[in-house]
Amino acid sequence: MTDVVTAAAALEIDALDVVYRVRGRDRQVLRGLTLNVERGEAYGLVGESGCGKSTAALAIIQYLPRNGFVRSGAIRIDGRDVLALSGSELRRHRATAVSMVYQNPGAALNPSVRIGSQVAEVFKVLGVTGSDADDRSRAALETVQIADPGSVMKRYPHQLSGGMQQRVIIAMALATDPALLILDEPTTGLDATVEAEVLDLVAGLQSELKTSVLFISHNLGIIQKMCDRVGVLYAGRLVEEGDTESLLNDPRHPYTVGLLRCVPRGGVRKDHGRLDTIPGFMPNVGDDLPGCVFASRCTLAEDRCRTEEPDAHVVGLAHLSRCHFHDRAQTLPREFSADLVLPDVDRSGAPLLRFDDLGKVFAQGGHDVHALVGVSAAIWPGETLGLVGESGSGKTTLARTLLGIIAPTSGAVMFDGRDLAGTLGKRSASDLRELQIVFQNPDSALNRRHQVRRILRRALRKLAGLTGKQADARMLELMHSVRLSERYVSARPSQLSGGLKQRLAIARAFAGDPKLVVCDEPTSALDVSVQAAILNLLVELQAEKRVSYLFISHDLGVVRYVSDRIAVLYLGRLMELGPSETIYDGPHHPYTEALLSAVPTIDGEARERIKLDGDIPSASNPPTGCVFHTRCPRRIGAICDDVEPPLIDVEENHLMRCHIPLDQLRALQSDRTSLKSTITTT
Repeated sequence: MTDVVTAAAALEIDALDVVYRVRGRDRQVLRGLTLNVERGEAYGLVGESGCGKSTAALAIIQYLPRNGFVRSGAIRIDGRDVLALSGSELRRHRATAVSMVYQNPGAALNPSVRIGSQVAEVFKVLGVTGSDADDRSRAALETVQIADPGSVMKRYPHQLSGGMQQRVIIAMALATDPALLILDEPTTGLDATVEAEVLDLVAGLQSELKTSVLFISHNLGIIQKMCDRVGVLYAGRLVEEGDTESLLNDPRHPYTVGLLRCVPRGGVRKDHGRLDTIPGFMPNVGDDLPGCVFASRCTLAEDRCRTEEPDAHVVGLAHLSRCHFHDRAQTLPREFSADLVLPDVDRSGAPLLRFDDLGKVFAQGGHDVHALVGVSAAIWPGETLGLVGESGSGKTTLARTLLGIIAPTSGAVMFDGRDLAGTLGKRSASDLRELQIVFQNPDSALNRRHQVRRILRRALRKLAGLTGKQADARMLELMHSVRLSERYVSARPSQLSGGLKQRLAIARAFAGDPKLVVCDEPTSALDVSVQAAILNLLVELQAEKRVSYLFISHDLGVVRYVSDRIAVLYLGRLMELGPSETIYDGPHHPYTEALLSAVPTIDGEARERIKLDGDIPSASNPPTGCVFHTRCPRRIGAICDDVEPPLIDVEENHLMRCHIPLDQLRALQSDRTSLKSTITTT
């Protein structure tokens, strides 16, 4: 009888403890982490910020910071013990056995070196030089579907789009045919269509090259789409593991249940009630956790949970849960009641904000760049208008124009019955107070040197004219309204978590009781649990104060939850505008249809992916006719090339800019038949 030799897994992590030494004290980050990634498998690792996901990735490639080290355990890649490698062996190991794709491709590429030289460096490490390295670089770029690799190799990173930069990074990562590819939040910051292209590319390459993938993400929809199995990490401990379908549809750990409840699912909207959230905060690195690591935040926890570490219980086929009460994890009580009363939006009266025929032209390199072209819309008191579109569509330009950061070239803006001056310097104190913004990144929006007290008191003085005891009292009211504890009043932004910093930014925006707040990607960098808390906060403030929002986001699930109506921008034009459910349920403009088809969800919706060819054309030289016709999968002929369709009412409160009649769009989008076989034009 012959022995059967089983090939080693692509990645084996066994009882791994990773420690950071801070001020002479060892602070444990990973606690007995054990997981395998089999050959050809895609394994997803999820959890909130601070749970240890990125530390695990850095330990695998042996790139921990200077104060970090592996205290015990083992890491094997392709059967080889990583921790036993010497310096030269480790460098070659990093170049050949494992590759990593980081979250921000712009930061991973050298801005002063051409793309071709950077890709060629990968091969030079292996001893390939000269024209051979250039040829292999060109072939690597072709592998990731870059159409003109010769031209791209001559460019600098800033001359490429975010999606193209990420393709280059993936080409470099796969150039040496590694046994393991680590993807650390590879699509965060990319818009929906580019994200879908990158994910399709990774899936196709994995299938073709049989590469094993460790996929780190806080986006559960991406994990559902991309991964065969999932591990849930909390405070450095793997608390649940199983195949993707089983874990997402039948979670058996309270933490996993909590994460899934934070995501707007099944078309839920704000008028259905609050999202659920996870109470409390992640333990501090190095905290002593004698029992279950999740006990301090778990509403099912009993005394046993705080003193006795639970075993990894088998709850299904290859499905493990580290919970004493895994059989009743799904009975986890909600943190807050879902009940929320939102006043109806009354559109019979005058809108709070109206902008008519708004245009903005920038002069760039001797050319006119038409960033906004004839955009008209309105927002009523207590309403949220969602604004969506790819990067370069004009969303940020529209927001900055309304805020007075830049002046419009044409058109008019009316706010609360009065004309708004084009720039901030010409606007009244009342205008500034009543029209505020919450930025995407609170780190850059908050002065890191100032305490919470000073940040809020300054806003109260500038926006509400309050000083002294009145300002102190109002400051505490603001902190209470955004659920920011008084104990943070002396803290600086660097001492706050991402969610707390965003709460502070929202409190500052509400210091003058604004009537309209522009929310520019306010949750894009946040974990799903923190995102849910921020969305609840915005909706609660809207219910209480009847404030209006212009909500900009790439996350179309979040936009659906929070918005009453949605506007879709493309190349500076308004392509579609209508009620949230109408936009999502269809019929849609072909561009909206493509955007929605690109969004991965955890609901298993079978929406066919519609691929758009190419990038958004240059706003300095837009296409004639319909500006979307160069990428439109529904293009019907010369009329699309030559005649720009008007923005018209296609049904009640639903506007669209398309030559295709609404009933024919409905038929096309319901049965996915070919446009050319359905419509003929002369």
